[in-house]
Amino acid sequence: MNRSKTVDAPRYKNLAGYQQRVAHHEAGHATGIYLNNRDYNLPPVFFKIIFKNVNQLWDSNGLMSQDGSIAKIKGGRLVQSLMPTFKALDSKFKCADETKLQVIDEYRLAFEADIVNLLIGPLAEAKFSYQTDNELFNEKLITLRSLKNYGGDDDLALVKDYLQSYSTDQEPQYELLDQLFAKAFNFINDNSNWKAIMRLANHILSCNNDVISCEEVALVLTNNT
Repeated sequence: MNRSKTVDAPRYKNLAGYQQRVAHHEAGHATGIYLNNRDYNLPPVFFKIIFKNVNQLWDSNGLMSQDGSIAKIKGGRLVQSLMPTFKALDSKFKCADETKLQVIDEYRLAFEADIVNLLIGPLAEAKFSYQTDNELFNEKLITLRSLKNYGGDDDLALVKDYLQSYSTDQEPQYELLDQLFAKAFNFINDNSNWKAIMRLANHILSCNNDVISCEEVALVLTNNT
């Protein structure tokens, strides 16, 4: 889960504001991985947040370093290896029908949770940006395509890989994506979830660590004070 690369330094004057946006992006992903997966009754998954100070990305001449990305989540996906198609699951598992159905259902839950968690990141950045500008934020204003404006290019590319694994036909892909986009939107619009995202984003910005473990994330998210 890589946040898309930064813009060139001369083009972005408010670097502190940019860093806040990115912190909310990664906090969205991490909060989804921790809280959304828990709501799905899915097993915990290892991940860590890698977050650079934006000022480290350019040299003294104002040129961006070779790795121009400011932040990413390493790990965090429940489905490590996508099946070619969902239909392939049926032939992969040689077990009783009831057990097979349970395995397929568990795979589907993990599959859908991964997509939702990928979408939560750029949606969280978008919501923070809208709120910073005192603008109304709702599902009528934000589309999947617009998530590219909030560092979502890499996230959407991964989502596309998931959808192509789900079905070779575009119509079922779009139907599933619409459902999961709505779930991601509802997640960040839940007041308790949004407070947790903001709490984690503030921690990312204030802790001065380049790497934040999933254990540290869990402590922040479970501390409501």
